[in-house]
Amino acid sequence: MKKIFRFLFKSLLWFFAISIGLVILFKWLPIPITPLMVIRTVEQKKEGKDIVWKHDWESIDNISKNLQLAVICSEDQDFLNHHGFDMKAIEKALEYNKKGKKTRGASTISQQTAKNVFLWPNRSWLRKGLEAYFTFLIELIWSKERIMEVYLNSIEMGNGIYGAEAAAQHWFKRPAANLRQQEAAAIAAILPSPLRYRANPATNYIQGRKNWIIRQMHFFGPLNYN
Repeated sequence: MKKIFRFLFKSLLWFFAISIGLVILFKWLPIPITPLMVIRTVEQKKEGKDIVWKHDWESIDNISKNLQLAVICSEDQDFLNHHGFDMKAIEKALEYNKKGKKTRGASTISQQTAKNVFLWPNRSWLRKGLEAYFTFLIELIWSKERIMEVYLNSIEMGNGIYGAEAAAQHWFKRPAANLRQQEAAAIAAILPSPLRYRANPATNYIQGRKNWIIRQMHFFGPLNYN
């Protein structure tokens, strides 16, 4: 029993040391690959499809403020104020899930970033627990601007399309730095299901989401991380 406890204790120490070290490193370094990118590639290969993997890291300075604001208004309007978890959204989701057959999530941009960079997409209590741990770490060590930078460079935005630059080129044939408001809103509109929806040309449903996001962007006002 002592050996087992010693092994578990050492394993936990190594886990904390490696995880904290990675979060510190990624405070500055670009993130070249995520678990989801690998999973999608394996899925494509198994299904006999062409391998599509487009991912070009760009500094936050080279990503349009329109897109930054659009994803905040679409995904997490309290992003600049919370510490990784939106308790009001969690409470609303719990109430909704008690009443309805479909489940509603309440993940913040910080939680999505933690999941995209460090974890796998499948839902489980273990995954959710690790997601909370990594969310706490990145909120503690990274700035909000860095979280947004990593989020916009790692999130899935289409079939084999990862990050703002690849999405801007794929959907609108322009750099992420030059995305217009309508284009940014279109990309943000597909994020709940990027393999199901297309940003351009937009379906009626995505056009409706675009219009809602643009209204929210006007209400939100200028984006300021300070």
